Amino acid sequence: MTNHLRFAGLPAATQAAALCDIVRSTPLLIDVLERLPALDLPDTWLVSGAIYNAVWNHLTGRPPLTGINDIDLFYFDATDLSYEAEDRAIKRADQVFAGLPLPVQLRNQARVHLWYPQRFGEAYPALSSSREAIDRFASLTHAVGARLDGAGEIELYTPFGLDDLFSFRIVPNRRMNNRATHEKKAERARSVWPEIVVEAW
Repeated sequence: MTNHLRFAGLPAATQAAALCDIVRSTPLLIDVLERLPALDLPDTWLVSGAIYNAVWNHLTGRPPLTGINDIDLFYFDATDLSYEAEDRAIKRADQVFAGLPLPVQLRNQARVHLWYPQRFGEAYPALSSSREAIDRFASLTHAVGARLDGAGEIELYTPFGLDDLFSFRIVPNRRMNNRATHEKKAERARSVWPEIVVEAW
């Protein structure tokens, strides 16, 4: 077993602890998590590439921000589904996260079903939480969220576990028709981390 796979196949609790350690050792990620409560928005999470790409960089010895284009943040607020309300939240995020080396992308997951059909050409059932949005990521491997709990400890949401992530294995999530997104993201990932194995759709 090569060094970058040292957490592959280990118990779920061990993998979760390893992920928390990696997040805490990545200054950008812990900075984002510490600022996140200042948004004062419901059901907020740091999600997606900033987390799993940081893991792959850590385990392969690459610089921490290699391959990370932005910081994806979710919140869920069904009390106001207007574009204007989300835009106000985005502008607040620009202030809260000012000075970071990467742009922040904040999106209200309660609104996804309103714009998804026009953008992707198919229906998207309304969500009930940010967690449910993570459940629908195009790859099981990418379905990971993090935030700080009231005690300042890292809380993870990993609906499909972490073994694919620590095994450098991108596995499709077939609960939605996300084949194009899965293949596009997998191709890009392999161009940055050739250690990755992609499971075909």
